[in-house]
Amino acid sequence: MTLPIGRRQYADLYGPTTGDRVRLADTDLLLEVERDFAVYGDRVTFGGGKVIRDGMGQSARAADPLDLVITNALILDHWGIVKADVGVKAGRIVGIGKAGNPDTQGGVDPALVVGAGTEVIAGEGRLLTAGAVDTHVHFICPQQVDEAIAAGVTTMLGGGTGPATGTSATTCTPGPWHLHRMLKAADALPVNVGFLGKGNCAAPGPLRAQVEAGACGLKLHEDCGAPPRPRSIPAYRLPTNSTSRSRSTQTRSTNAASWRTPSPPSPAARSTPTTPRGPAAATPPTSWPSPRNRTCSPPRPTRRGPTPSTPSRSTSTC
Repeated sequence: MTLPIGRRQYADLYGPTTGDRVRLADTDLLLEVERDFAVYGDRVTFGGGKVIRDGMGQSARAADPLDLVITNALILDHWGIVKADVGVKAGRIVGIGKAGNPDTQGGVDPALVVGAGTEVIAGEGRLLTAGAVDTHVHFICPQQVDEAIAAGVTTMLGGGTGPATGTSATTCTPGPWHLHRMLKAADALPVNVGFLGKGNCAAPGPLRAQVEAGACGLKLHEDCGAPPRPRSIPAYRLPTNSTSRSRSTQTRSTNAASWRTPSPPSPAARSTPTTPRGPAAATPPTSWPSPRNRTCSPPRPTRRGPTPSTPSRSTSTC
């Protein structure tokens, strides 16, 4: 026998369902639930007198039950807004749908069977979404992780060695020794981390050593010197191309040498994120001269911000 209840009572008990709209905090943004994977009357909930109990929503015969189930969560992702249970095994999400005991409940996903070894997180009335990725982190102190998690960041990429001058200025973890120490220190952090080695070297040997020591990529930072000679950047590219590591470039011109624009493109199928910065918006990024292009002498920078009528780069004299 099914007891009919209204939408308000249903939402209070299990969270919103298909067609309900949810306001995000105190904003004017509304989420509309596109689909609810639940079988009405057969939801899984945990607690005294509720459903996840031996012989009810918990299977005694499950050969490979979930390690963790998040029940009745409102899921917001790029592919849609749905209400569902989420199953986790070995630290990874293995399914989104209807969880429970297939011996007593209908519509249970075979990959989302709840057993005696399953932990439960109640997702009723909560929003579940992917964690954010911060790709520019100066690893100065471990307390940064607490702030990151509070803001929804679950992956931190960057570099540093702690409260050092180089760490404050750049996002590089230079050298195999520092990389080993930072990787060991990060073992206990409840986030995913990746450390970028220092990519400022005209020879590939020191760069390759950092990649082999565990660097997730190499950072070419202007504070460490990026001289505009033909060998500088190709050497930086070589270890990352051959090992499938990422590379990151922080561009700024100190007017220490000539430059050319636009910067040469990255090799096919490879991405090179750049972080532009500098005191003058009119100063072009540092690059290296090419034999096929004329090299221009940079003018004295004009210290003013760009406007609709002011181009974002200077005019140079060849």
